[in-house]
Amino acid sequence: MDVGMQTRWILGQPNNTLSCCPRGSEDDDGEGPISERSWGGSSSLFGYSFQDSTLTVKILKGQELPAKDFSGTSDPFVKLYLLPDKKHKLETKVKRKNLNPHWNETFLFEGFPYEKVRERTLYLQVLDFDRFSRNDPIGEVSIPLNKLSDLGHMQTFWKELKPCMDGAGRRGDLLVSLCYNPTANTITVNIIKARNLKAMDIGGTSDPYVKLWLMHKDKRIEKKKTVTIKRCLNPVFNESFPFEVPAHVLRETTIIITVMDKDRLSRNDVIGKIYLSWKSGPAEVKHWKDMMGRPRTNVAQWHALKA
Repeated sequence: MDVGMQTRWILGQPNNTLSCCPRGSEDDDGEGPISERSWGGSSSLFGYSFQDSTLTVKILKGQELPAKDFSGTSDPFVKLYLLPDKKHKLETKVKRKNLNPHWNETFLFEGFPYEKVRERTLYLQVLDFDRFSRNDPIGEVSIPLNKLSDLGHMQTFWKELKPCMDGAGRRGDLLVSLCYNPTANTITVNIIKARNLKAMDIGGTSDPYVKLWLMHKDKRIEKKKTVTIKRCLNPVFNESFPFEVPAHVLRETTIIITVMDKDRLSRNDVIGKIYLSWKSGPAEVKHWKDMMGRPRTNVAQWHALKA
């Protein structure tokens, strides 16, 4: 089963309503008791105020979130929408390096007559914050409010996080060559080509380029990138990038390779990633060990891009 399907998190509605701004909310104080039960799946507690025409939602905490960063952790936060309206989103704060985050943040969806609230779906998406690229989706929950028998009273719902729809499906493959030179203390990464990349643009294509980060533990050491290939899902790059990696830090080194879709009018989109190191997935570890076992030799391998 996908690790995201096993993720637990809890939502809640407080006894006393507190306000929040569109960009997020302050941590709440002085509220009545809330039941914080934490077994499998996810829990939501929320309610509707007929007097104020306001739906109140409180995000309490998450449990056993999957690690999205190469260091084995995540920086999770939650986005909230009342679908089909996606223009007005609310967000929690980011909890750094935490797979069991506590938010305790309250949000108001104000100015919604009861009849309109019943037509909405409460959509919550958990993401891993990334300062250097697009945030990675962790999971999502959708709750049609017309399925709730009485919104005027506090209600509890337990659901499992599901994989986010925008993170589903194959993203394509990348052919990468690695060459380790122990004399020069260098690893040369050759980005050869990609195939069957996921289309990110409305026209059914992408403008891909590849970004590389040399990492030592949690620290970004050096960044490089290829040229952009316009409107192509099977681009050929054939670009090489040498990185200086002393032998004594090899086991704490990771090379993050990210295939991006360049966008002139908005933020560039992530198509998929590869993490190459001693401690990555089976295919990545095999490639790393093959490189170490055949010094001064270009070792090429296809890798499936991951979210």
